[in-house]
Amino acid sequence: MNAGAHGSEIKDVLVKTICLDENGEIIELSNKEQEFSYRKSIFEEKKYIILETELQLREDNVQDIENRMNEMLEIRKEKQPIEYPSAGSTFKRNPNAVTAKLIDEAGLKCFSIGGASVSEKHAGFIINKGDATAQDILDLIKYVKKVVYQKFKEKIELEIEIVGEE
Repeated sequence: MNAGAHGSEIKDVLVKTICLDENGEIIELSNKEQEFSYRKSIFEEKKYIILETELQLREDNVQDIENRMNEMLEIRKEKQPIEYPSAGSTFKRNPNAVTAKLIDEAGLKCFSIGGASVSEKHAGFIINKGDATAQDILDLIKYVKKVVYQKFKEKIELEIEIVGEE
């Protein structure tokens, strides 16, 4: 889905991918053929199974890499609820408004269903306070989307992928 953070995306380092197509054939796709855009790729539409991916990383000084990694970790600790289990950022950026701000302004920060809760630290995250079921999380996502639409007439989309039945 072209994951990204801090101004970089997987498409920036991905060279090619070997995958299994719908006919069971092994095919190789270049970066361009994977049709990357914001949180999207050909794999959502085609349902190919990724077997192998080649990345081209940039060489750098080990200490510089460690410094950047530590800096990014500190930013995440400060802005994201990494102290709780979650699937990461739950909702995509909204083209018209900051999604987390919409959720917060809808009064949903800390709102819970069962063990699932909208994070107090970052409203774009649904966290597991300890005993959330998959159904709690799905119900909370549905509720958040409904309330944000009712209050602001803005549709928010999932960044996470739900696999199986909803």
